Amino acid sequence: MNVLILGANGQLGPHVIKALEKDGHTLRLTDINDLPDTPHEYFKLDAGDLDGVIAAAEGMDTIINLSVLRPHRQIAFDVNARGTYNAMAAAVHHGIKRVINTGPHYTIAGPTYENNDYLIGPDIPTQSGTLLYAITKSLGQEVCRIFTENHDVHVLTLLFYNFWFPDDHSHDGEDVTPYSVTWQDSAEAFRPALSIDLEELPSKCETFFIFADMPHQKFTNEKAKRILGWQPTNTLAHRWTKL
Repeated sequence: MNVLILGANGQLGPHVIKALEKDGHTLRLTDINDLPDTPHEYFKLDAGDLDGVIAAAEGMDTIINLSVLRPHRQIAFDVNARGTYNAMAAAVHHGIKRVINTGPHYTIAGPTYENNDYLIGPDIPTQSGTLLYAITKSLGQEVCRIFTENHDVHVLTLLFYNFWFPDDHSHDGEDVTPYSVTWQDSAEAFRPALSIDLEELPSKCETFFIFADMPHQKFTNEKAKRILGWQPTNTLAHRWTKL
C-alpha cells in the first residue's frame, strides 16, 4: 500500500514508520523539517499548505496525519485544524478512501469526563474543553466527520496521551496517567488501522483509544481491541506498581 505520512519527523513518526515497514508498505514522508537518513521518499512540507498536501498525496492509497503543533495559537490552528482539513481535501481530490487521523484523548474526553467518570470510551459526546491543543485538534476531528458524511472517505482516528519506553524506569512507582502507552504499542495500532476492511467499520468515521491495560480502568481501550484487533503488549506495571 502507498502511504503518505504527514508529520513523519515528530515524536511518534519514527515509531510508526518502523512498524509499517514490517508490512512492506511504500511510504512517502513529509514534515516541516529535514528528515535525515531515510530510505523513503520525503517531501519537506507544512501541513497547513493545502496545495502542498494535495501534491504530496498524489498516487497514495492512505493518508496518515501525525502533524501536530501545541503552543502557538495561529500555527496550532493552521496545523491541527486546517492541516486536518487539508489531509481530508487531498483524500477527496485523489479518491483516497482511508485516512488515519491522530490526537490526544482529551480532544473528546476533556476535564468534565476526566474529573467525574469511569470506563470512558471513545464514542462519548465530545467535550474537549478550552485548551489550545485540545480544541484545535477537536476541530480537526469535526472536519473529518463532516468529510465522511459528504464524501466517499473513511477516517479512523487514533487517540493517545502519554508515551513511554518500556525500559524507562526513571519514575517507577510514581503516579502515572491512566492514559499511557509504550511508543512501540502505539505504533503497532497503525498496522491494523491500515489493513482492516473499511466495510467492517461500524461507520465511516470511527475513533479509538490507544493505551496500555491498567487496573484502574479510568478509560477503556475495548473498542480498539474488538474492532482493530490491536492488543497492547506492555501494561507499564513498573510505572504504577507501588511497593
